[in-house]
Amino acid sequence: MNDLVRQHTTLDDSDLEWLHLLVSEWQLLSDLSFADLVLWIPTMDGTRYVSVAQMRPNTGPTSYQNDMVGHLVPRGRRPMLDAALDEGRIVREGDPEWREEVPVRVESIPVRREGRVLGVIARNTNLLTVRTPSRLELTYLQSASDLAQMIAAGAFPFPGQQVDMDASPRAGDGLIRLDADGIVQYASPNALSAYHRLGLAADLVGHHLGETTAQLAPSRGPVDEGLAKLASGWAPREFEVEANGGVIQLRAIPLKPKGNHIGSLVLLRDVTELRRRERELITKDATIREIHHRVKNNLQTVAALLRLQARRISSAEGREALEEAVRRVGSIAIVHETLSQNLDERVEFDEIADRVLAMVSEISPGRVTTRRTGRFGILDAEVATPLSMVLTELLQNALEHGFGAGERGTVEVTAVRGGSRTDARLLISVQDDGRGLPEGFDPQRAGNLGLQIVRTLVEGELGGTFDMRPATERGTRVVLDIPVRAEKP
Repeated sequence: MNDLVRQHTTLDDSDLEWLHLLVSEWQLLSDLSFADLVLWIPTMDGTRYVSVAQMRPNTGPTSYQNDMVGHLVPRGRRPMLDAALDEGRIVREGDPEWREEVPVRVESIPVRREGRVLGVIARNTNLLTVRTPSRLELTYLQSASDLAQMIAAGAFPFPGQQVDMDASPRAGDGLIRLDADGIVQYASPNALSAYHRLGLAADLVGHHLGETTAQLAPSRGPVDEGLAKLASGWAPREFEVEANGGVIQLRAIPLKPKGNHIGSLVLLRDVTELRRRERELITKDATIREIHHRVKNNLQTVAALLRLQARRISSAEGREALEEAVRRVGSIAIVHETLSQNLDERVEFDEIADRVLAMVSEISPGRVTTRRTGRFGILDAEVATPLSMVLTELLQNALEHGFGAGERGTVEVTAVRGGSRTDARLLISVQDDGRGLPEGFDPQRAGNLGLQIVRTLVEGELGGTFDMRPATERGTRVVLDIPVRAEKP
């Protein structure tokens, strides 16, 4: 719609925003009218109309088999569009049109904003299945007529009330029509069922909806008065009411077709099961975060015990082995600590990598500088945990074996995400400028326990590849190629 409006019309951004607000609301008008809606805007030269949006009803058959958006129609071909635009009134005159042997009633509703007519809504009703209307259908049509008059007067949609069409109740979910005093004139079967879920034992018709709703809801003191006001439909609001184990979502729409408040529409939906599932998910998320938190605490306890044990060992080799174990446990604890703060099982790995770098740097404080370039991005927990251990082992190996006593140098970790959305890859390199690999060293066969852990985790758990080779100028370069899930755009 943005492109069509800017290409063909003279409407400014504020007008376009109004049209977006209208389009966010007009599913309601389409459903209440049992009709298709097409929004026509006059072109900048005034000789044609361009259709910029279209809506089909959920409550009846469509009048258009094809998409009308983007069509251009010369002025004069559809006289009712011209009359609605020029005279600023709803035009209903004329006989039904026949489209592919289907009779269609056509009406034109001017779209007004701040006294100006921006365009025209063509309302097209398929008459092939017309029958004697029920009370529900009559209420729908009367409400649609009131909304159409409000659109023509510039009183609908309501400014600042952007509606999420997927989340808000629709006419078919449940509809209540109130008079100017908030008394229920009509309640659809779905609406009545929703109120029965809240504990209502009687009918709604003839009762004040606000007072009835406040009586059903648990007593909340002064809040009851506000709830009664909201449910009376005096202001355009969305709210929820919970009572007797049920939850209903309500949306109030004041009706002012001629400038005077004549009543309200209240759309409602029974969301009891939806809210129950949301609460279960929240409880599940909280439980998962608590588990990660406890795992982190337990790992830190294990690390502390290993440190105590290392201090009691006189053997330098044994003490060094325990200190390596402490760092391995610590890298896993960092991942669980991050997971305990998230709502899902994905983590921003850059923060974890920086913490691992800081932890391993304690091996040679002040002598060897560690740094990270590029970004790892967001990774799944099943990738982040083994990758943190791999990174710990590679950094520890570079610091311990790449530099001799008193030597200074640098270890750089580089991460690059690449590939396609169906085959995303994470390329990681760990490069130092130290003494390099011993002559005849085969990283796929030889190596200490740390390199064995790296090979096992990269090739076994992560499904990637591991390569270790001399760097271009000096030192050693380790390259990892790991498949990952693509990040959301």
